[in-house]
Amino acid sequence: MVKKQIENFDLEQICNSGQCFRMEKLEENKYRVIANDRCLDIYQKDGECIFNCSLEEFAEIWEEYFDLKEDYKFYIDQINPKDTYLLNAAGMGRGIRILNQDLWEMIVSFLISQQNNIVRIRRCIQNICREYGEEKKTASGESYYAFPKPDVLACLEEDDLKACNLGYRSKYVVRAAKAVVSGDIDLQAIEKMKYAEAKKELLKIFGVGIKVADCICLFGLHHLEAFPVDTHINQALEKHYKRGFPKRRYKGFEGILQQYIFYYELFGEK
Repeated sequence: MVKKQIENFDLEQICNSGQCFRMEKLEENKYRVIANDRCLDIYQKDGECIFNCSLEEFAEIWEEYFDLKEDYKFYIDQINPKDTYLLNAAGMGRGIRILNQDLWEMIVSFLISQQNNIVRIRRCIQNICREYGEEKKTASGESYYAFPKPDVLACLEEDDLKACNLGYRSKYVVRAAKAVVSGDIDLQAIEKMKYAEAKKELLKIFGVGIKVADCICLFGLHHLEAFPVDTHINQALEKHYKRGFPKRRYKGFEGILQQYIFYYELFGEK
C-alpha cells in the first residue's frame, strides 16, 4: 500500500476524461484501473491517495502511468490570463493528467471510439477483453482480463468482433491486428518516432483518420503537442477561438489544454 499527497490529480476527472476506458468507479472515492496487465485499486479523499500496490509496483508502473512526476500546475500557470474560457476549463479539470498508456490498446480503443460514446466504448472493450484477453487474478483472488494481444485478434475474421458489439468497427480492429502481426505496422518503431512522423505512420492503419491518430499520439505515445479535434472540441473552437486555438503560445503541451477543454465541454456549465 502506497500513500501519496498529489496536487492536480483527481481520479474522477481522469476516469471521465475520455482518454482511458478500463478505469471504473467502484464506490465513493474508490476506483479501479486495469493497465499493463495489472489491476489497481485506488482510494482518494481530501488530497490523499492510497494505491493498493507495493512501493516497487508503484515506482515501476503506476507513477509513470499517471504521469505523477510532471508538474501540471506549471501548464495551467502558462494560460493567458485574458482567456477566461480556458482558465475556467483548466480550473474545472485541473485534476486531469495525460496517462502513459499502451500503444496497441490505444489503437484499438480509439478505432472503437468512432461514432461512439464513452459508456459504449467501455462496454465494447470489456467485451473483447473478456472474450480474447488472458485471465488474471488480483492478490485477493478476483479475476480480471488483460487486453488482448495483436496475434490473438489477428486470427479472427473481420466480422467476428461484432459479437462484442463493435459493429462496423470490427473490421478496423481485426485489420489493425493483422497489420501489426505481419509487420506492416511496427509498434516499437512508432514508439520511437516524433509526433509528426508517428501520426503519419498511424494514418496508414485502416480506419484511422486524423482525429483518431491524434488521440493515439496523445494518449498512447504521450505526444503532448497532439490536439485531437472531435465534435466537442470543434464546437469550443468555433465559439471561443474563431481564429484558431493559439497553439504557438502553448507549444509542446497543447494536448493537456485540449483535455481541459474536452472535459469542460462535457461537464461544465455553458
